[in-house]
Amino acid sequence: MIRKSLLCLLMLVCFNGIAQGKFPNLMFLDDKQQSPRADLSAVNWLAGHWRGEAFGGLIEEIWSPPLGGSMMGAFKLVVEGQVQFYEIETLSEVNDTLIFKLKHFNKDLTGWEEKDKTVDFALVKVTKNKVYFNGLTLERVSDNEMNIYVAIEDSGNTTEEKFSYKRVR
Repeated sequence: MIRKSLLCLLMLVCFNGIAQGKFPNLMFLDDKQQSPRADLSAVNWLAGHWRGEAFGGLIEEIWSPPLGGSMMGAFKLVVEGQVQFYEIETLSEVNDTLIFKLKHFNKDLTGWEEKDKTVDFALVKVTKNKVYFNGLTLERVSDNEMNIYVAIEDSGNTTEEKFSYKRVR
């Protein structure tokens, strides 16, 4: 079910007609908008090791510091001691803006997306504590807490999901 929900996210982020007010912590680019200028200084606080709870299990993200115009991250969901899936993520500087890309993998590292495809989130807006991508938001709550909001569709119903993390020390 989780895989189905996340695959539906692919269709959701490609659909720009979603009402902004329905999702208070998300933003979406419309067809005429371009991503604003930004660089990795807007997200360098993300570097480090993070853990939280979601989907009935433990979630973990690890992000590298900026290097070579990008940051790389890895996500893992563990339920009842068993890995459910992984994500490999990048935040990259491209054409004077940022793009968030990811690929999903089963626990045996077989991919969900086709070999040459990624799930891409274009930058929408940067504020002091939030970085909005198309259907995904990174929120810096404090130096040791963050939230990630994402639009997920399941059975035709789209919801805003919140993933709360604490920095691992």
